[in-house]
Amino acid sequence: VSTQSTGIAVRSIKCFFCTVNSLDVQVMAEAESRYRSPLTHRYPSQEMSFIFSDRNKFETWRKLWVILAESEKELGLAVTDEQIAEMKSNITNIDWKRAAEEEKTRRHDVMAHVHTFGAAAPLAAPIIHLGATSCFVGDNTDIIVMRDGCKLLCRKLAQCCEGLSNFASKYKDMPQLGFTHFQPAQLTTVGKRSCLWLQDLLMDLQELEHVLSKVKFRGVKGTTGTQASFLDLFDGDHGKVEKLDELVTEKAGFNAKFTITGQTYPRKMDGLIVNAISSIATTVNKFCTDLRLLASLKELEEPFEKKQIGSSAMPYKRNPMRSERCCSLARHLMSLSASPQHTAANQWFERTLDDSANRRIVIAEAFLTADVLLNTVQNIIEGMVVYPKVIEKRILEELPFMATENVLMAMVKLGGDRQECHEKLRVLSQEAGKQVKELGKSNDMLERIKNDAYFNPIHDLLSDIVRPSNFIGRAPQQVEKFLDDEVKPAVAKYCNDFVAPPQLNV
Repeated sequence: VSTQSTGIAVRSIKCFFCTVNSLDVQVMAEAESRYRSPLTHRYPSQEMSFIFSDRNKFETWRKLWVILAESEKELGLAVTDEQIAEMKSNITNIDWKRAAEEEKTRRHDVMAHVHTFGAAAPLAAPIIHLGATSCFVGDNTDIIVMRDGCKLLCRKLAQCCEGLSNFASKYKDMPQLGFTHFQPAQLTTVGKRSCLWLQDLLMDLQELEHVLSKVKFRGVKGTTGTQASFLDLFDGDHGKVEKLDELVTEKAGFNAKFTITGQTYPRKMDGLIVNAISSIATTVNKFCTDLRLLASLKELEEPFEKKQIGSSAMPYKRNPMRSERCCSLARHLMSLSASPQHTAANQWFERTLDDSANRRIVIAEAFLTADVLLNTVQNIIEGMVVYPKVIEKRILEELPFMATENVLMAMVKLGGDRQECHEKLRVLSQEAGKQVKELGKSNDMLERIKNDAYFNPIHDLLSDIVRPSNFIGRAPQQVEKFLDDEVKPAVAKYCNDFVAPPQLNV
């Protein structure tokens, strides 16, 4: 370790992989030389990134200070129109360098920005933050940010539902081999299976809407939630304090506020919101896992671009990169759901500050990760590829065994003996199964039936008996009813806000 003239302790790392000083100032000034979260520069939409940006946060603080001053003036406090006008004209005029210096000196982010705002609006400086505590701007801004984030996620969920709805409708009649335990089972349809994914997305949308409807504003509550400072400002007038709370809540765009708080709004609300968001990850993980399995079977695939490379070593590879990314990020989002619960459980009395650092990370990451997942899922849905011939081939490999009961019923209807027919089919099934499992040959069950004179009565009917569409039950009708009765009404209110499918950067 050596001390440079700058006073910075540095360690020279002399190896092939690192030839610069570990704290080289010029290199560290480059963005590429510092860690950047993939959630802020690699994956998310500009919309969600802005919602959780410093600019949005601190401009919202200033807007809250404006509406607090406006409301206090309306109720008779000594706040002037000139002061309010000066504050409004400087909402976006943030001196970032000064704010950083103020926080470094004061070790308090809110007071740093009170002084920075006051420097930009000196006439209003004496009344900025009047009667308020830090949570007036901090907590109320967090609520506004989460509300806006939830609205964006609801729109994206609805758009994914719309896209998957169109896919389900298009393929509602196309038979596809069903699987239970990942073993061949009764047939379903491509559209019906996609409705399993769609139903989960719809449940997520409905749950997030429900949680969003319960989000309340903190309002003006003072240091421990008793509104004592405001009661003092208004000379003991309880009515004016209540009116102030109502005015600020209304001006902030909320129709409901918490009546009871400590210094903060109940941290339990964070848990309710993040739980609803993390449920999206559960849905996405199931959808993308199914799609990865279907891609391995070569029945369905996510979009694969013309110049996309699946493997640096194996040129033929078409890896389901988008779905794998979704499963990876979904694990991260699901893991975040526990943290707000611990935070809420460990708040002492009216408030402890051990919530702050955790919330800065967890809440933003939950929203940003959900945003990435829905962007990617929409991209997948819009470009999903179906391979009908492969699907048909796999059905024909398994259908002969599934059709034996139908053959049995057809023979009995034409006068055959049920028990004798059952035994004949059992023997032929065993022989056909040996061809498939031991000799690696195709399933020749139907050929064996055709070549057995016992089954002469149904030979002409055999092609109709084993037609795949006879084995899909009410799948097409279920799809139609589900889309008409549940999906369309749920997404209709969002349709005017739909945007073009997102373009993925990577």
